[in-house]
Amino acid sequence: MPVLEMSKPGGRQGRAEGSKRRGAARPRGERRADATQGPLLALEPHTPVLAREAIELLDPQPGQRVVDCTFGWGGHARLLAERLGRTGALVAIDRDPLSEERFAQLSREVGCQMRFIRSGYAEALDRLAAEGFRADAVLFDLGTSSMQLDTRERGFSYSYDAPLDMRMDPGSEPSARTLLAEIDEPRLARILREYGEERYASAIARAIVRRRELEPLRSTQELVETICQAIPAPARFAAGHPAKRTFQAIRIAVNDELGQLDRALPRAWDLLLTGGALAAIAFHSLEDRRVKRFLAERARGCICPPDLPVCACGREPEAALLSRRAIVPSAEEIAANPRASSARLRAARKLRPGDAR
Repeated sequence: MPVLEMSKPGGRQGRAEGSKRRGAARPRGERRADATQGPLLALEPHTPVLAREAIELLDPQPGQRVVDCTFGWGGHARLLAERLGRTGALVAIDRDPLSEERFAQLSREVGCQMRFIRSGYAEALDRLAAEGFRADAVLFDLGTSSMQLDTRERGFSYSYDAPLDMRMDPGSEPSARTLLAEIDEPRLARILREYGEERYASAIARAIVRRRELEPLRSTQELVETICQAIPAPARFAAGHPAKRTFQAIRIAVNDELGQLDRALPRAWDLLLTGGALAAIAFHSLEDRRVKRFLAERARGCICPPDLPVCACGREPEAALLSRRAIVPSAEEIAANPRASSARLRAARKLRPGDAR
């Protein structure tokens, strides 16, 4: 688990210790971001989504300590660092080696102390907890970054031909190619159904198994062709790319994305100081439901039956939700960055016992 020690403001980084679809109607229960101030758009290969809204909810102050669990290309991290000042500290986490390279550059440009942990965020949060580290804010920007989608050889996109990989950490196993070569048909169908919410999961899984009996699937284009041949002709020309859900499901399985999130949310909450805030930006319903359920459970108070005259459970809320509904990008942000269209932001602040009374 490569780690960079905290760097001094404006200095070089510390030494290493080891080696989306437009125009869909918004569901009820969501709030569109106010567009009057305009989205924060960075002139970077990756434009951070809902950046202004996330920073406002987290409200980092000079001298505080913040954890960015999904550093990516550093768009959100730069904005957080600008708020923390020379006495503040930012811990950046990512398992992608390209993010580690980007961090080395960013750490020389910003004014706060910086530290990078190259790891899955669940494991990195465990490490921070073991060190006794506490944070004033934690941010998750979930899913695949534009940097990963646009690096063709990584094989995340169905839009062009590339090796069938999809690993966020290229040194991890399995790759998408290995997974599709070894997994049995019933389990593959279940992955496509549960992680991709794919209507034709069984037919696609069957087609993949038949194809690999002839020759291994090696490229994204071969996978796209197999998917298209497996589904009814009308579905190939429906809204959205016919391979979109299958690629999402395989990527989630390869990188254990939902398992990482389930383990990381309680670890991040425990890391927060009282009064600290946790925010998460999700890009599909599987992630968003987990974040929503986690925060709602901590914001819940008494669980006694309603006909009980006096509370007997003694349960008090641990959190105050910072927005009643999920915040979604403004129309202006979506126009400037169409990949932001499916984003949903949720956040909560950690309460002291008795604060909710």
